[in-house]
Amino acid sequence: MARNRSVSVERVIPATAERIFDILADPSRHQDFDGSDTVRSARGEPTRLAMGSRFSMNMKMGVPYLISNKVVEFEENRLIAWRHFGRHIWRYELEPTEDGTRVRETFDWSTSLFPRGIELMGYDRSHPANMELTLQRLEALVSDETEGPESGRSQVS
Repeated sequence: MARNRSVSVERVIPATAERIFDILADPSRHQDFDGSDTVRSARGEPTRLAMGSRFSMNMKMGVPYLISNKVVEFEENRLIAWRHFGRHIWRYELEPTEDGTRVRETFDWSTSLFPRGIELMGYDRSHPANMELTLQRLEALVSDETEGPESGRSQVS
């Protein structure tokens, strides 16, 4: 039996898919909603991501480093995903709902060059909590409501 090598978290955010997607497609905004607190800033271009875009991020996990990414899935206002040299994928899927937009963030290491390494490091277990925080922060960025990030509904799958 094949092992599931992805984890997803979703949250309904009271905003349009377009508004949410504009933030996801702008690398200079990624540090504003990153729940892992490892993204520091975007480096260079592009300012708006599209299919095949390459972008780099200044990161810090203990020590500072630079990571280069490539957009590998893209559908305007619906889907954006990128990967770096390790080939695991960060994916955001947006689905309009009556209450706003369901945003699903997925960490998919099924395409990773070393999936067992991700599991040995515990990222498959630690990332969902960070992803929950990411979606809370994303909601706070797009919400006009004073209630803040606690007004959405989250699920881990």
